[in-house]
Amino acid sequence: MSEAGSGRGSGSSVPQRTPWSLVAATAALCLVSATSVWTAGAAPMSREEKQKLGNQVLEMFDHAYGNYMEHAYPADELMPLTCRGRVRGQEPSRGDVDDALGKFSLTLIDSLDTLVVLNKTKEFEDAVRKVLRDVNLDNDVVVSVFETNIRVLGGLLGGHSLAIMLKEKGEYMQWYNDELLQMAKQLGYKLLPAFNTTSGLPYPRINLKFGIRKPEARTGTETDTCTACAGTLILEFAALSRFTGATIFEEYARKALDFLWEKRQRSSNLVGVTINIHTGDWVRKDSGVGAGIDSYYEYLLKAYVLLGDDSFLERFNTHYEAIMRYISQPPLLLDVHIHKPMLNARTWMDALLAFFPGLQVLKGDIRPAIETHEMLYQVIKKHNFLPEAFTTDFRVHWAQHPLRPEFAESTYFLYKATGDPYYLEVGKTLIENLNKYARVPCGFAAMKDVRTGSHEDRMDSFFLAEMFKYLYLLFADKEDIIFDIEDYIFTTEAHLLPLWLSTTNQSISKKNTTSEYTELDDSNFDWTCPNTQILFPNDPLYAQSIREPLKNVVDKSCPRGIIRVEESFRSGAKPPLRARDFMATNPEHLEILKKMGAASSIDAEDGLRFMQEMIELSSQQQKEQQLPPRAVQIISHPFFGRVVLTAGPAQFGLDLSKHKETRGFVASSKPYNGCSELTNPEAVMGKIALIQRGQCMFAEKARNIQNAGAIGGIVIDDNEGSSSDTAPLFQMAGDGKDTDDIKIPMLFLFSKEGSIILDALRDYEEVEVLLSDKAKDRAAILKDPETENEEQPSSEHDPQNQSAEPMTSNSQEVDLADQESPEESSLNSHPELLSPADTDNAASVSPSEQNSNPTENHEPTSLDGECTDLDNQLQEQSETEEDSNPNVSWGKKVQPIDSILADWNEDIEAFEMMEKDEL
Repeated sequence: MSEAGSGRGSGSSVPQRTPWSLVAATAALCLVSATSVWTAGAAPMSREEKQKLGNQVLEMFDHAYGNYMEHAYPADELMPLTCRGRVRGQEPSRGDVDDALGKFSLTLIDSLDTLVVLNKTKEFEDAVRKVLRDVNLDNDVVVSVFETNIRVLGGLLGGHSLAIMLKEKGEYMQWYNDELLQMAKQLGYKLLPAFNTTSGLPYPRINLKFGIRKPEARTGTETDTCTACAGTLILEFAALSRFTGATIFEEYARKALDFLWEKRQRSSNLVGVTINIHTGDWVRKDSGVGAGIDSYYEYLLKAYVLLGDDSFLERFNTHYEAIMRYISQPPLLLDVHIHKPMLNARTWMDALLAFFPGLQVLKGDIRPAIETHEMLYQVIKKHNFLPEAFTTDFRVHWAQHPLRPEFAESTYFLYKATGDPYYLEVGKTLIENLNKYARVPCGFAAMKDVRTGSHEDRMDSFFLAEMFKYLYLLFADKEDIIFDIEDYIFTTEAHLLPLWLSTTNQSISKKNTTSEYTELDDSNFDWTCPNTQILFPNDPLYAQSIREPLKNVVDKSCPRGIIRVEESFRSGAKPPLRARDFMATNPEHLEILKKMGAASSIDAEDGLRFMQEMIELSSQQQKEQQLPPRAVQIISHPFFGRVVLTAGPAQFGLDLSKHKETRGFVASSKPYNGCSELTNPEAVMGKIALIQRGQCMFAEKARNIQNAGAIGGIVIDDNEGSSSDTAPLFQMAGDGKDTDDIKIPMLFLFSKEGSIILDALRDYEEVEVLLSDKAKDRAAILKDPETENEEQPSSEHDPQNQSAEPMTSNSQEVDLADQESPEESSLNSHPELLSPADTDNAASVSPSEQNSNPTENHEPTSLDGECTDLDNQLQEQSETEEDSNPNVSWGKKVQPIDSILADWNEDIEAFEMMEKDEL
């Protein structure tokens, strides 16, 4: 995760106490001074409404933090659906995402400075005492160096920064004697062995007790790390050195940054996603501003602000110019190849790039910040949350949303830079969506799938460390905060470090290594404050004029600017053929394919890109043969539609995507496995039968409960502990015979989700559920006047009055589009996928195979699209075919070019060898 720094509070880089002495290069002061220019662009929000929203944020934080302390502490994180703590080793492994957990009360440490920002000083003092009393940093557990640095080391340093501030004020923390700093120093020394490499780049993981490469350590064999993992250390490590006088931490972090800078691709000035920590070779050569690289760029700029070292600014400006030349394709930010930066590496974007508009605010480049932020906001309005990844035509690529704060962060900094009340309305939308769709009785639950509205039993520590901090600051006036936020800089985890560190313990040599590797023009020494008449034309509607063309970009058009053809089209040159535009029946298209890779290096680039796109689109179409996930929504008391469980579909029975949802009370069948005639038909008559998996075919179970009069069935996995959090979507297959006789809907729940229904059935006399293709709005569900008047989550709610039952959310109509496997992502937040084994015959579908919901109310998912304007100009002589069947087999469509693709092999191999030689 990457969070841009404070647009206002990222001030000083020279040895003076005043935070604004040399902030000109970042343009932050200029941005704030220009606030009044834009405020006329939208109706201002009253102070009363801002105060009300601020209070609502406080209540939401109390709900999340209070439930963590009540149900989870001292565990690292809260599991909000089951109301218990997540302890590493006691829950099924989620893969890399668990590397953030070190049995050190992660959420408490990550929340320390949030408590002070939210003016909860008494709670902060109590929390610090708990950390000092309970937290152990000497655990035999392998953790991520990156996550431990930004969350735990950063959390301790942020807590220390505000503890000494409060002590100086004279009311709180009078007993404090740098105890948090001593813990931070202890942790810093525990992380140092990770840097024992020839390159100076750290190992990605370390054992807190045994370090690296010892047999007991169970780590130290890794060869690769992500660029952000190695390049997001300088703020915390330098602050630790400046606070303690131990220079070794800053030295190690600087060495890692120097090595990454030296290994950048010289012709493009871009860096790749992953790098070999021993040789310095790029392992993944795609480059962007999202997962795997994001906070590397952020820390270069912020290191200049905090430490006053000009070389960091020079490097950032060099990288930024390359980003804006190659990666920025307004309003999109698309990954490219570092050695062929005009060639896009993928056709989708990940959610972590949402931090970038905030970083552009710090840089002073407002227009592209507004454009990208508005595009992201339109995606959020379409799906309620920002999916982990989405395509260039704004379909869901990865459907999860772990309550990431990056968009809220950029919203805050854009508001601080512009004063435009539009961003207050954006923040209000974020608050409403969190309360409506993510709030559960025991906290806030991550979205398992933004398309169905189902939840994941997960509330990451960064949600408390960042989301509530940025949302509160968005609506707070200066007098609402008990200290001057402008005296601090935000780390990537939104922890606060004081700017006066720039003048403290300056024993690190500031050798300018930047100029050794590149020639820098004057733009890399942008010391003067930008002209506000350029950044902010004398037009009160300037920001609105930038946003307006993007209002319908998500719903109605494809941003063809992203494929770099608009310029060439306007100049008369013919744009390259794209896979999504290809028609096998068009002779001209076939002729273009034959020429690709044969005429010139440009044709070779077009050919390679076309092949990559064709493979990806073919894969997507094949995935659309699979059924999407379904939803089981508990609508009876005390859930009232808040609980939504991810369910696997059946390849037989009633298709919930084409028929109205099935609503009814649940009842357990006897025998529970449903493999013979039911002995309690009166109990399941007119109800939804609960059946255990195993011992016979799914279709046989369905027939038995249907014969007993059941109106639907839920099969619960017999593999204890299985969960949709860690296992791929499961489809129930038929028995190889004709299953047209099965008329009722059948859904599959893993053990963990099934136990929620079984526990509810045990605790309450009647449990009513809704089987559907996606979660339904509570207003449409609750027909009883009493239940309709149930309180919605609001700022007046007391978390203690919430039911302790699990709860999820409902969802508006959204697209159900392709979801790719997260294996190639550097998000470090996707669980391992474990396939359940059983005697039942079934189709086990990984998240990479989940597809769009082919309901008629959704936008067409045809790869030909609905794009107009430039599309129409490019294809005047040939109309784009659009198949009305979203499940059409792509194989038939690509068959005519199979021979052509085969003919390309030698050309493509030669082209790839050319790329390697160039490196």
